Formats: sequence, structure tokens, C-alpha cells
Amino acid sequence: MKQESVFDRVDGLARNLWWTWNPDAQRLFESMDPPLWVATRRNPIRTLKLLSPERRSWVARDPAFAGHLHRVEKSLAAYIASRTWFQRRHGRAAKNMLVAYFCAEYAIHECLQQYSGGLGVLAGDHIKSASDLGLPLVGIGLLYRAGYYTQEFAVDGSTRVIYPEIDFADLPITYTGKSIVLRIGKRQVCARIWKQTVGRTAIYLLDTDVSSNHPDDRALTKHLYGGDREYRIRQEILLGVGGVLALEALGLRASVFHMNEGHAAFAAMERVRQLHAAGHELTDAINAVRESSVFTTHTPVPAGNDRFDRKLTLKYIGHYAKALGISTEELLSIGREDPRDRNEDFCMTVLALNLSRHCNGVAALHGDTSRRMWTKVYGLRPEQHAQVPIGHITNGIHSQTWLAPEIYPLYEKYLKPKWNAAGPHEDWWKHVTRIPDGELWAARNMLRARLIQFIRQRLADQINRAHGDVRMLAAAWETFDPDALTIGFARRFATYKRAPLIFRDARRLSAILNNIRRPVQIVFAGKAHPADVGGQKFAQEIYRHAYEQQFIGKVVILEDYDMHVGRMLTSGVDVWLNNPLRPQEASGTSGMKPPLHGGVNLSILDGWWPEAFNKRNGWAIGGRQFADQKKQDAYDAASLYELLETQVVPRFYTRDKSGLPRQWIAMMKESMRTVCAPFSTSRMVGEYTEKYYLPAAT
Repeated sequence: MKQESVFDRVDGLARNLWWTWNPDAQRLFESMDPPLWVATRRNPIRTLKLLSPERRSWVARDPAFAGHLHRVEKSLAAYIASRTWFQRRHGRAAKNMLVAYFCAEYAIHECLQQYSGGLGVLAGDHIKSASDLGLPLVGIGLLYRAGYYTQEFAVDGSTRVIYPEIDFADLPITYTGKSIVLRIGKRQVCARIWKQTVGRTAIYLLDTDVSSNHPDDRALTKHLYGGDREYRIRQEILLGVGGVLALEALGLRASVFHMNEGHAAFAAMERVRQLHAAGHELTDAINAVRESSVFTTHTPVPAGNDRFDRKLTLKYIGHYAKALGISTEELLSIGREDPRDRNEDFCMTVLALNLSRHCNGVAALHGDTSRRMWTKVYGLRPEQHAQVPIGHITNGIHSQTWLAPEIYPLYEKYLKPKWNAAGPHEDWWKHVTRIPDGELWAARNMLRARLIQFIRQRLADQINRAHGDVRMLAAAWETFDPDALTIGFARRFATYKRAPLIFRDARRLSAILNNIRRPVQIVFAGKAHPADVGGQKFAQEIYRHAYEQQFIGKVVILEDYDMHVGRMLTSGVDVWLNNPLRPQEASGTSGMKPPLHGGVNLSILDGWWPEAFNKRNGWAIGGRQFADQKKQDAYDAASLYELLETQVVPRFYTRDKSGLPRQWIAMMKESMRTVCAPFSTSRMVGEYTEKYYLPAAT
């Protein structure tokens, strides 16, 4: 039997995305050619493919590389072999359970540009924690040929939307050899099934770029969230109906179906059709689907939920009426808040709510907001909102994905985390007081310095791409002070998140940032949806502020926000700024990441923050709500400035005789202690398992 080459073994490692949260594995891939690793967006498959003959020869003969490879292979084997929490706690009673998790996007790593923002990041972290906990779960999604767009800023700060053409052979995915055929409109559409292995779990992705398909159908999986309303409903049929058919084609018998947002709601309708076709009464089929369905809503604004007009809806799902033995009006009523209102559009969220027994929002406040939004679906009056059967499970993050590798030694020395086989309630962060103040502060300074080096390089790259003046390039290498208080704002640039709010009083902000004795600097990053003109204008507004004389060197906006930029910013900043319009932030997870590195939150009490804030682990902006947004913006901006001037900045710069900001470090430790364990996806997935998955599986 032919012995596997070093490169075959590296390729094998690369195809299990466990490496995306294992720093030692990432260092192995990087060591093959560090500049190439960066140029490929840290993609091990593409790095292997483009490795020069000289480097291949050197790597193949390098005993240090061979030893490193062996060590990483052993780590993966130990991870896979460890007895997991689910096996220990529920394995015997739930041995036949399989959760099928449907989502339109997954953020596993930046080399897989298959995500746009928080929904995808949450889904990716959910999958990773399911792997860690040993939960029997598979993901279902779509594989986009152009992914989500690459963002560049023009000279005037406007957004250039660039869609790459992705070669699937360059990605750490594998074609299963299986395909499905489903009806979308009047045509039969073929979709191939691809597999991403993620630790112990897998994500199966559908791809319609098949030569036998009509050109319009081949383009169906070209863009994430692209096209018009018709394109959207066709994609959602592919995700929901196609996802159910893909499970069957793969021989996977799911007992629980989790629809993460309304995009996948057609999965429930297809399951009802199949049960009815198999001889079940329609009422019984609906009840069976409801009992085994979990639905998570993420949108606290009615307009944010997908709705399709009557004509478009019937064009694509009208045939389900005949299959279910009901009228078209009865079919449409399943997706209407008021089933009797024939003028109401068909809503995917309503469809999912009607066909799911287990429904939840993604934070306590969002659960309450959702109950108030959807009273009509349950035939209740607004004052009866407490009776709406929508609960909540607060979002979290996958800690190892977002932890900076440089801080591991400090935590291993004092916190002694045991990542393998850990359960959802493991909490080594409670031992943060064991870390000496001086060592924690040194780590904070190191991560801030690393971030600033990163900002300077990215800024120089942006200037070069835009053919910028050489003086701008020189200034880029002096941007930011490694010792100054650094504030970060990075997320999807939806208008309700109010990215430019801090510039409302530019003169007051300038005084804060340009204080010689207590300087402050702010880094921004984020993408707006390609069709979101308002969000793109917000980015342009910040871009222009960054080049105003009073803010040069104090404010930066980085282009092409992705997971790597997110990791660098959340690990490097001292303060994480979040100022959405309450209660429009369903949860938000970006603010959960800085505490992993001693960062603290400065945030509106929206999303997850009301559950975490205790007056000692960060700051709450505002507190009052106004119907008029101009009044709200003015009030919140004034509150933000006052907090910066009287609390945030003074605390950061108040030092003892040894040069340590003791009060600031105490807040860092409280942030770590109160956020890191409670707001992890380990806790979150454990909660989904015991609150929803296990009951739904019985």
C-alpha cells in the first residue's frame, strides 16, 4: 500500500474545518509559505495548490514540519475520540436523534465567503459547538458561486461591490457524488450536494450551477441575498424543499428540523406534503411536523421578515394546494398573520411559526419583542402578548474561534481551560482573578499593538489600491498610537445600528480624541447589503470623517470586513462600541468577543447586553426612549460623549505608581468573568438541546 505523502496528509487535515479553531493547525498551514497563506485568505487548500516547487521540496524534507504535522494529527484524533458531553449526558436516551439545522449562510472561516453577517456567524459557531458537545446535528445550506461581495472604497468613500468567481476546487469542501431534482416554478432543477466537515459535524450545501439546468436556475446559487423578490423565493424553495430532499438523498433520517430564520420555512411545508402523500390526514401531518420543528426568529422589525405577494407566491408554491387537498386561499392563509385577510402578503416567518411547536427569539428582550410582534398569528390581542408561545435562547459565540492565539499561554497558565469534551456549563473564566494584574495588562497592550500594526498594513493596502497620494501612504504607517485607548465598531452596516452616531457633535468628539494627555482612537469596519443605499452612505460618511483634518490618525474605517478583520478588532480594542436603535438589535454577538481578551462594552441596552450588564463590567449608553429618532439620536450621542469624558477615558488613564490602571483592569476581569462563559455557543447549544431538541425528538 502506497504511503501517504506529507501533502496528502495536509490536504486531509485541511478538509476537516476543525483547524479553523485550532491555532496549532493554522500555524502548520501558515508555515508552508506565510505570505501565500495571507494572500489566499488563510486557505490551506489554495495554499497547497499554489505552493512553489522550491517550497514543496523544502516542506517535504523538513523534519520540523513533519513533527508539527504529526502533532496536529494527534490533536485532531484526540478531539474526535474524546467522550463528549452529549454522549455522557444524553447518548443512551437519544441515540437515534439527529438534528437538521437549516440556514441560508454559514460563517466557518474567511476563506469560505459564504456569509454576510451575524446570522452566518451565529450559524457557524452553532455548528462548531455542536461538534464540541458531540450533538448529532448536520447543517443544511446553499453553496454560492460568487459568495458574498468583496468591499472596496472608492476615492469618495462610496462602496464598490465586487463579486469573486469562486472555484470550488480551491475550497476545503468535498462533492458527495449525490444530487437532487426539485420543482421550482415550472421547471425541474438539479442541485449537487457538497459537504463541509466541521469537527464531528457536517454541513451539506446545495449548488445549482449544473450544466443541465436552465441558465436562470444555474444562477440560483450565484449570490448570497442577491437578486429581486422572485430570485429570493426561488432560493428559499431550494434551501427549504431542496434541503429536505438532500437529507433523503444522503440517507440521513432527521428527527428534529431547526429552521434558523424564516428563509428555510418551506422545509416544513415540504415535510407536511410528504407525510400527507404517505397517507396521513392533513391535520395529523401538520401536527407531526409542528412537534418536530424548531424555529428561531432573528428579526425584531416587521419589515425585515421576508414577504411575497399573492401572485408570486402562487407561481412557485401554488401546486402545494392540490398536493395537500386544500384551496389556494387556505394555502396562503398558513403564511398570513390574519388568515382571513386576502390582501396580506405571504410571510415566511408566519409560515415557520405556524408549522413549529418550538419557537424562540435570540435574547430575553428579543423574545419579548417577538411576542409583541406576532400576537395576531395566535389569534391574541396586543395586551395578551405574554401568552404568545415564543421563548428565547440568548445567542453566544464559539470561544476558540474568536480567541487570539497569543493569549492562550496566559490562560493555560492561570485558567487551565479543558476544551476537549467540555460541557455547556464549564466555566474556567471564574478563575480570572488568579491572573496577576500586570500580566493581564501586558497581554492587553500586546494585543492592542498587534491590532495597530494590522490597521496600518490594511490602511496602506487600501491607499495603494485606490492609487492614493504617497503622503497618505506615509501617514498610514503612523496611524494610531499603540498606547492610546482604542475603541472598535465593526458589524454589518445596517442603518438601525447607527454607525456614524458618535460623529453627531464632531467638535466635542474631536476634543475627546485629540486630548494630548489622554488620547483616544476609533477603528470602524463593516459592510452594508449591496442594495442598502442607506448603510453604504453611513460607511461613506465615516470614510469622509476619517480624512478630515481633526480626525486624521484618530479615526480609521477598514474595507472588506470579514471574520479575520473581526478577530483582529475584537481581540485588540479596549472598548467595543454598540449603539443600535433599541429594540431593533435582536441579539448581536460582536460584543461578546472582546471580553475574551479583557475588552469591555460601551453599549445601548439592547440585544444581549441587558442580560450581561451589571454596572461593573462595562457601560450602558442612554436609558430613555423617544418616538422621534432625531431626539433619540441626540440623547444617545450626548450620553455617549458624557460617558467617554467622565468615566471611560479617565478610568483608562488613571494609573498607580507601578503604571497599572487598577480600576480598568478590575473592569476587564469582571467583563471576562460575567460574559465569556454565559454567552458562549457551548451554553447556547446545550440550552437548545435540552429545551427544544430533545423534546422535539420524542
